Amino acid sequence: MTVQEMKKLVCEAIDKNADKIINIAESIFAEPELGYKEYKTAAKVKAVFDELGYTYKDEVALTGVIADVPGKDHKAKIAVMGELDAVVCPGHRCADPVTGAAHSCGHHAQIASLMGVAYGLKESGVMDMLDGDVALMAVPAEEGVELEWRNEQMQQGKISYLGGKQEFIKLGAFDDVDAMIMQHTVQGDKITAGGPGGMGFVAKIVQYIGKESHAAAPFNGINALDAAKIGLMACDAQRTTFKDEDGIRFHPIITKGGALVNVVPAFVQIETFVRGRSIPAIKDASFKIDRALKAGADAMGAECKIFNLPGYLFSVESPELKGLVEGNIVELVGEEKLGKSPSGFTTEANDVSNLIPTVHAMVGGSVGIGHSSNYEIEDKQLAYVTAAKMLAMTVVDLLANGAEKALEVKANFKAPLTKESYIQLLDELKA
Repeated sequence: MTVQEMKKLVCEAIDKNADKIINIAESIFAEPELGYKEYKTAAKVKAVFDELGYTYKDEVALTGVIADVPGKDHKAKIAVMGELDAVVCPGHRCADPVTGAAHSCGHHAQIASLMGVAYGLKESGVMDMLDGDVALMAVPAEEGVELEWRNEQMQQGKISYLGGKQEFIKLGAFDDVDAMIMQHTVQGDKITAGGPGGMGFVAKIVQYIGKESHAAAPFNGINALDAAKIGLMACDAQRTTFKDEDGIRFHPIITKGGALVNVVPAFVQIETFVRGRSIPAIKDASFKIDRALKAGADAMGAECKIFNLPGYLFSVESPELKGLVEGNIVELVGEEKLGKSPSGFTTEANDVSNLIPTVHAMVGGSVGIGHSSNYEIEDKQLAYVTAAKMLAMTVVDLLANGAEKALEVKANFKAPLTKESYIQLLDELKA
């Protein structure tokens, strides 16, 4: 059977299950969960894998699920990935009333397309004709949020990093994988195979510790909020020392700023990212920010504790893999709907791209602003079903004919990092 004939079978199987795929997306959208807590969403993934008879591992990095789908031979292995988590957006119509979680970033569409690939590969029977294996990966915690809670999980040894893909790397989930493909829903009606670039970051939890006193007698206390204000003003003064080309972004929030208005605040907590376009730039900015934050504590006689949590890296492009994805985009929606590669974005899919060939495609279908209360999926066929077809067709391309394309993509990719050097780099960013 030709590659085109196999692609046709896969797409027909996905179309046959289109209603199921859309229903899965809507079900996940209605029950959003935050990173490393996606138990309901993981259960929905496992239910589909059970329906299809896939063997899977669960509780990978707390909530992740990986189904291994063998081909007739095992010359290469391709990971297809979707993200389980939501963001906090309490104003969204489908926000969880307790946690404020909402799928206003489209990760439910990723899981839907992943399930579409699961249906397509199984019901088409193409795996019996392909010369490699597929790992269907539902990964937790793409959003680098809830820093305090995740830092607590790190201190308890339950996780090591903010992001689920980072955990997957450390746990060896990618050790035998030769390439990874996934997609993310964006505004409009175009599809792009993604592009290089993006901003990396280091995350920070900053704690100012002072001394309580009655607010009518502030001279008996040490005001941690004043220390924090001075520290943040010192950080603002640092902005002129950052080079334009480094793209440094510092955007703190105060998560704890005092308990009672008539008590001098003795504890203030700040969470922030320091973003940039290169590791040296991030390290330099992180050092300057830490110095400025500590100066606020020194000014008021308070104590300042800073916890640096390694964030995400920058994407590395595989032209051959990107070309295969673009070919399938054109086949599905026409060349006029092939979008231009974005300048980049912050995601730990970028981290994976430093180890193996990776495509993080961008599929239209949403309206509204990402991470806002007006985010919705408008074109469900495009966002869920067409996205699944694109991923499944690329799997066929890669693993057909002795997995020739997969082996070619792998041979031509020069990974900047090994697993060991990657973990070492993240350890350095903690300093």
